[in-house]
Amino acid sequence: MKGPDFTHLDLNVARARIALSVVALISIYIDPTTAQGVFTIDRAVLATLALHFAYGLITYSLVRRRISPEQVFALTPALDIIFATAIAFFTEGPTSPSYVFFTFAIIAVGCRTGLRATLWVTFVSVALYLLLIALSPQGAKSLYMMRPAYLAITGCVIGFLGQQRAIFEVRVRELETLAEREEIARALHDGYVQVLAGLNLRFEGLRELLNRGRIDKALEEMAELQIGVTREYDEVRAYIHSLVNLDRKIADADYAASDTRFHLEVDFAANGLLVEHILLIMLEGARNARRHAQARQVSVKAHQAGELVRITIDDDGVGFKEAEAPWAIASRVAEFGGQLRLVGQNRSGAHMEIELRAA
Repeated sequence: MKGPDFTHLDLNVARARIALSVVALISIYIDPTTAQGVFTIDRAVLATLALHFAYGLITYSLVRRRISPEQVFALTPALDIIFATAIAFFTEGPTSPSYVFFTFAIIAVGCRTGLRATLWVTFVSVALYLLLIALSPQGAKSLYMMRPAYLAITGCVIGFLGQQRAIFEVRVRELETLAEREEIARALHDGYVQVLAGLNLRFEGLRELLNRGRIDKALEEMAELQIGVTREYDEVRAYIHSLVNLDRKIADADYAASDTRFHLEVDFAANGLLVEHILLIMLEGARNARRHAQARQVSVKAHQAGELVRITIDDDGVGFKEAEAPWAIASRVAEFGGQLRLVGQNRSGAHMEIELRAA
């Protein structure tokens, strides 16, 4: 299974890394508590921040061009910690921005991975921070001793939240996969399985015609079957392509461009099996009008008329090329012994009337 794409996240982290360099440079430059005073900056600090800025630009360029994204991510945590340590070494004081750099290193990992990797980065950051404090003058140790503790707490919280985010994303992907499987199962059951059932009925009728010696009628029926099977083959092929995302952009564009308007009226009572077939007939009529007829207005109605259910499907599209009803609809109607008529031949579009016995 293809893993998640972190490109967008890595780009945002790279942008934040560049912004951090600029903001830290400005804050140190205007900080009046530095040894040089306000509007001054130590050369070593300037060089470190300049290298960090260049590092941020290079990382952003590599991520944007998708050059070895996993290798880039494998190196960035170590480099972030190294730069945070260098800045802490050169600028340690009450207003030093080094704490922000250490926190950024932890967040950059926590956003992309789970608890274990975040805790490792936190552990290394805290250890290096403690080492710098141990090497600092005796009087400064008491001032900075709690900073590693706060950094450790921050890392644990970020790691826990990152782990929960990862668990949530896995659950979302599982639900999306389940929904897609249910959609595929529904499409196969409501569409192609029903078509196969109709084919079985028509083959039985074809065998009966051959037994009676009605060769001409059997050949005519076989020709209709061939047309129907070819059409369903094209439908299945298009559906498979959409599943593997080959024609997704085209399908999305067609969907966005479609402005077919439907008017539905349904008022009848029947048993469950007949209700299912009537709804599938209406669905097939709506699909044909949208996909093939290029219709702008479609009316689908199903009403009770005594012991019959009358279904009318009308659209203003291109109509039927051979004055023949769609095979999928005709087979469903024939399965229940109903009647199907094409009406309004002098009008534009396609117009069907269907009668099925409700009881």
